[in-house]
Amino acid sequence: MTDSTTLRETALESKAWPYEEARKLLKRYAKGAPEKGHVLFETGYGPSGLPHIGTFNEVLRTTMVRHAFEAMSNIPTRLIAFSDDMDGLRKVPDNVPNKDMLAEHLGKPLTRIPDPFGKYDSFAAHNNAKLREFLDRFGFDYEFASSTDYYESGRFDDALKNVLRHFDKIMDVMLPTLRKERQATYSPVLPVSPKSGVVLQVPVEVVDADAGIIAFEDAGERIEQSVLGGRSKLQWKVDWAMRWVALGVDYEMAGKDLIDSVTQSSKIAHVLGGRPPEGFNYEMFLDEKGEKISKSKGNGLSLDEWLTYGPDESLAFYIYREPKKAKALHMGVIPRAVDDYWQFRANYPTQELKQQLGNPVHHIHNGPPPEEALPVTFGLLLNLVGVMGEASKEQVWGYLSNYLPDATPQSYPALDELIGYALAYARDFVAPTLHRRAPEGVEVDALKRLDAVLATLPADAAAEDIQNEVYEIGKTGGFDTLRDWFKALYETLLGSSQGPRMGSFIALYGIENSRKLIAEALEKA
Repeated sequence: MTDSTTLRETALESKAWPYEEARKLLKRYAKGAPEKGHVLFETGYGPSGLPHIGTFNEVLRTTMVRHAFEAMSNIPTRLIAFSDDMDGLRKVPDNVPNKDMLAEHLGKPLTRIPDPFGKYDSFAAHNNAKLREFLDRFGFDYEFASSTDYYESGRFDDALKNVLRHFDKIMDVMLPTLRKERQATYSPVLPVSPKSGVVLQVPVEVVDADAGIIAFEDAGERIEQSVLGGRSKLQWKVDWAMRWVALGVDYEMAGKDLIDSVTQSSKIAHVLGGRPPEGFNYEMFLDEKGEKISKSKGNGLSLDEWLTYGPDESLAFYIYREPKKAKALHMGVIPRAVDDYWQFRANYPTQELKQQLGNPVHHIHNGPPPEEALPVTFGLLLNLVGVMGEASKEQVWGYLSNYLPDATPQSYPALDELIGYALAYARDFVAPTLHRRAPEGVEVDALKRLDAVLATLPADAAAEDIQNEVYEIGKTGGFDTLRDWFKALYETLLGSSQGPRMGSFIALYGIENSRKLIAEALEKA
């Protein structure tokens, strides 16, 4: 067991990115806790579409930085997951029902638009609920905050008056960043129309900053209206800065596409008399076409989809690694993420503390991971269920008994869970692509030799012994390279261009069953 002092000292030197980020906060509060008594982390969510992994990613990564900071400091922390649900709906998302109904409410705050799914009081309420559902599933310690609640309750009233007092200076920050036509209509404050309920993009005049009164034109009529109590919202860069200052946000990360926005919001935060938070810009997730994933397009993986085919930890592992590198996010990355997670988890117990703090599983589990080991890789399970065809968990466990003498769901609960994921993934993504070709040329004789060797081995032959025999046939079987031999095995026996260590597969599938695969392949030759 590592004591907290040793952990803190090691964390202070760790090159793992959560510790590097946390050290920014240590520097920010080198003299002790801030006046508010805690360090505040924030994540933002725009509920104009269903939450996707990109949304979840930000909460997870921020939580990892929070945990890293807590390992190095005794200052209390809080995490707010803030939903920008006062935003006006700009366009109808592609991946929702009742699009015509939504089109009738374009421009209105998301909390004042009916739920197209018919389950909640508003479109925002539906999407906020989905976000919280998944954050809760992962056990995040967070406080949910609604922009609408904060605006309508008056919690932002003083901050809004402060924006009006610094209206001209905020305009000086923003106008140089805008096109000429946009400059003509831009306002940091967006009034909510008393006529249509739409969030208006119109110029405004500050009538009385201390009272919170502005004037604007609405459908040809000059209107004087308070900005308080939910009758206005701020342009989002200004809103972001106002929130940082009003709440005292100390840390918030953002995607690389928001670098310019962070710069402008930081300048506005200074204008408002505050200090921008620490943070960094992460790279974006891409779909299988290399395009940025989008809530409105629905072109990225949803949380539901990943968690249908891989466990929670595999998703957390994928999100943890290389946050400043763009990564593909599609169904094909799940099996590798599962196996890589388990490989790092297997390495953890024998590592020194310095290496453990750089191991992704330390940040996924906020400390040492559970001790259970995984005796079979996810990739091997996929190969097994691929050749089995339609199969049940019980049937898979039957094959596992060839490989593991004490193979039961009770003795390997994590493996039992992975079997369920493997069956689902193989059914939906592996089975439709499998095609076992006929062996050709030297492949035929090599398969015959393999069959003859397997016939001499005991049913419980060790995977390593089988692998050695397979390897020997490849070296002496007339192949240009060993890779050609293994590729032939995968394509003729498994129906795939890639595969597992054949010794492990044959031990798992069983020697007799493997000989049947070979016989079926030779019949095609």
